[in-house]
Order: sequence, then structure tokens, then C-alpha cells
Amino acid sequence: MTELELIIDLHKNSERQGPGSEHDTLRALGLLNLPTDQNLKVADIGCGSGGQTITLAKNLNAHITAVDLFPEFLNELNEKSQQLGFNGKVVTLEKSMDDLPFKQNAFDLIWSEGAIYNIGFENGLKKWKNYLKVGGYLAVSEITWITPSRPKEIEEFWKAEYPEVDIASNKIKQLENNGYSLTGYFYLSQDSWMETFYKPMQARFETFLERNGHSELARKVVEDHQAEIDLYLQFKDYFSYGFYIAQKKVEHWAKSYKERAANNEHQ
Repeated sequence: MTELELIIDLHKNSERQGPGSEHDTLRALGLLNLPTDQNLKVADIGCGSGGQTITLAKNLNAHITAVDLFPEFLNELNEKSQQLGFNGKVVTLEKSMDDLPFKQNAFDLIWSEGAIYNIGFENGLKKWKNYLKVGGYLAVSEITWITPSRPKEIEEFWKAEYPEVDIASNKIKQLENNGYSLTGYFYLSQDSWMETFYKPMQARFETFLERNGHSELARKVVEDHQAEIDLYLQFKDYFSYGFYIAQKKVEHWAKSYKERAANNEHQ
């Protein structure tokens, strides 16, 4: 198996492939003002095995398109959906998030927990805005500094891993500069990293190694993930995922200008 295949194998049969929790998903949902008298169109981009997708399905009157690049995770989500009777409510799509087949103004809500970094935060804001109806919502979690300054070691690590890491106020400016209006923000608690992601992952290390014959590459995968956990434990007071909930703005000025221009043409 390749290293990527081993990483997928490690993360299979887990509720989440990144920090988060049902509590966080519900908290973000609570910051939306969605209509309740219609069936909503929702996209969950970078859904993984769909822990948050199932929470959305349980709490929304919606048709959900769950997108991920890896069929192993989508198969798990399909099984969960079928068991819960959501197989008509949740439809999976194996696709890269930078090559989506969606039409303009297709969705009332675009959701993405811990995944937008794959194409870059601002790039994702611009691309995905086209798929949102005017007044529709975007809800994404993104790695974020939670203090104004931090030790050089962790700053250099994240800037090398993901140069777009930033403080929340700058992320919010990016949202506003790209046609969104912020409706809510919070950052994930340490429990959302340790209790629902890292500790369950650590509990899978031994069976993962046994399943893969304690190969050198399998041991490397475990060591790399443990190093990630150690880094988080050392510097957990300085960064987390920020959850950003924003609404696609109605461009009143542009609309009124076009209407005036059209009226003048007919006079």
C-alpha cells in the first residue's frame, strides 16, 4: 500500500477525519436563519465519512449532496445513510472540490468542516459563492490562530504547512471582501480535537498496525500522526479551527444601478 492508502486505511471506520463534533455542527446550524417551509438544497464539500453530514440530515429538511474525493469514505457514508433511512436524503458524489459539476445558484447552504484548506480558504470562498443562491449560507471550519501572537516554532510550522493560516478577523475580512456577510463565528474547543478526533484515532493505532503487518510505512504513518497530536498538545492554546458562518450578500447597489440603467434605456 502507498502512504496515502495507509492514511485512508487509518481513518476508515471513524466518525470524523478531522477535529469537530456533533455539538459544533449543531452550534453552527443554530447560527443560520434557514427557511423551514421548503426542502433545502445543501452541499457538504469534503464530507469524509460524513459525521457532520448525518447531523445535517437529522436536523434539516434538505436534500444533501455529500462530496469527497475518496470512495472509501463515501461508501461508509452510504452505509450509514441507508441504515438511518437517509439514502434518498443524502446523495454522495466522488469528486475533487476544485472540479465540482454544480450549477450557479444551486444551493441554499454549502457546508465544509475542516476541508476548505485543500483548495485554499479565499479560493474556496470565490469558487463556492457561485453555487450559492443569493441569501444562501456558507458554513466552513478553517485552521485559525486564536491568539494575536504565538511561539515561533508553531508559527513556522503552520506557515510552512498552510500559508493561509491567520487570525479570525482577517478571515472575516476575506469573507466580507468576497461578497459574504458574517452571521456567526466560534472556534472549536480542545475537546473537539482530543475527545472526538485524536483519542479515537490513537485507539485505532494498534489494530491499524496489525492489519498492515507492522510495515515500516505503516509505522511511519502512526509516528507522523502521533507527532501531530504531540504538536497540538504542546501548542493547543494558540490555534484551533475557526467555524465561520456567512451569508451570500444581495448586491443592492449593483442591482439598483442595473435597474436604473435598464429603465433609462426604455425611456
